[in-house]
Amino acid sequence: MPPYFKTPPVFLLAAAIASGLTGCQPGSEDAHAQGQQQAPVVNVQQIVAQRVALDTELAGRTSAHTIAEVRPQVGGIIQKRLFEEGAEVKAGQPLYQIAPDSYRATYESATANVVALRLKAQRYKELAASDAIGQQDYDDTAATLKQAEAALQTAKINLDYTHVYSPVAGRIGKSSVTVGALVTADQATALATVQQLDPIYVDVTRSSRELLELQNQLASGAIKAAGENAARVKLTLEDGSEYPQEGKLQFADVSVDTSTGSVTLRAIFRNPKHRLLPGMFVKARLIEGVNEQAILVQQNYVTHNAKGRATVMVVGKDGKAEEREVQTSRSVGNQWLVSAGLSPGDQLITSGLQYVQAGAAVQIAPAATAAK
Repeated sequence: MPPYFKTPPVFLLAAAIASGLTGCQPGSEDAHAQGQQQAPVVNVQQIVAQRVALDTELAGRTSAHTIAEVRPQVGGIIQKRLFEEGAEVKAGQPLYQIAPDSYRATYESATANVVALRLKAQRYKELAASDAIGQQDYDDTAATLKQAEAALQTAKINLDYTHVYSPVAGRIGKSSVTVGALVTADQATALATVQQLDPIYVDVTRSSRELLELQNQLASGAIKAAGENAARVKLTLEDGSEYPQEGKLQFADVSVDTSTGSVTLRAIFRNPKHRLLPGMFVKARLIEGVNEQAILVQQNYVTHNAKGRATVMVVGKDGKAEEREVQTSRSVGNQWLVSAGLSPGDQLITSGLQYVQAGAAVQIAPAATAAK
C-alpha cells in the first residue's frame, strides 16, 4: 500500500478527537442551564409580626339567673291553681289557693280572744291603780294578753300562707300537683319552679394548668392583658349559630375542682327573647390577652415530620429549601400561632411544596406570579 494511504487515517482520528472535545463544551453549558431550570418554582410569604387578640373557646352550659322552688308553708287541700304552666309570672303573683276554712276559723277565734283580754287588761289596770286588786293580778292579765296577740299574729300569718305566691319574677314550669291534692308544710317536693331567664348565666370550666400558663405569660410580658375587652364573651349555640347578644365575664370560682382539676368561670348574658334555656350546651369565646408580636401561619402550610413534630418549609439565605421545626401553641381561626421556629423576615414557602426537598435549590416566583 502506498505511504500516502497510511497518513489519512491517523489524521482523521486526531481530527475526530479534536472535534469531539470541541463539541463537549457547548453541551456542558446546556446541561448546566438545564439543571438551573429544573429548580422548582415556589411562592413565598414573608413572615411579619402582628398584633393579635387571643381568645379561648370553652364548652359550657346555661343556667337560670334565679331559681325559686315553690313550696307550701301550711298544709291543706289545693283548692285552685292560679297560673298557666310555662307562663311568665311576677313576683308576689298568687299561684295556688289552699283551702283556708280551718285557718280562718283559728284566726277569728284568736281575734275574739285578744279583744276580750284587752278589755280585761284595761279593767285590771284601773283596779290596780285604786288598789282594788293586787298588782300581780294585773301583770298576769297583761302577759296573757301578749300571748294572745302573738297567737293572733301567727293565725293571721297561717291564713295568709293559704295563698301561695311566686317569690320571684320569671317563667314558671309545670305544676307537680293538681286541684284536690293534699300538701304539707315545707314538703320535699316543690309545687312548681320559677326561673328567671333574663339575664341568664353561662358556666364554663377551664383547667387550672391553662390558667397558670396564662398568668405566667402575662407576668413575663409575652402577652398583655386585654383590659376591658377581657370581660367580653361571645357564644356559639349547639346548631353552630352565633348568639347575637354579647356577654360579660362575671367571676371566676375561688377554688379548683379536685375531681377535674378545673376552675368554673361564669358569664352573664341578656336573654330578652328567651332563646337561651337552662341546661343548653354552648361554646363560649373569652378574650384572654393581646400578643403584640404574634406570628401566624395558615394551618395547611404546617406539616409533621417522622417524629411527629410540626414543620414548615422556608427559603434559606442560600436560596435552598430548609425544613424548620416550629412550635404551635394554639390556633387562631384557621391559622396557627407560632411561638418558636419562625422569625419576622423569614420566607415561608406557600406553594410548590410537593416539588421541594430540604437542601435543594428553589426559585422564588415573581410577585405577580405569586399573586396569580
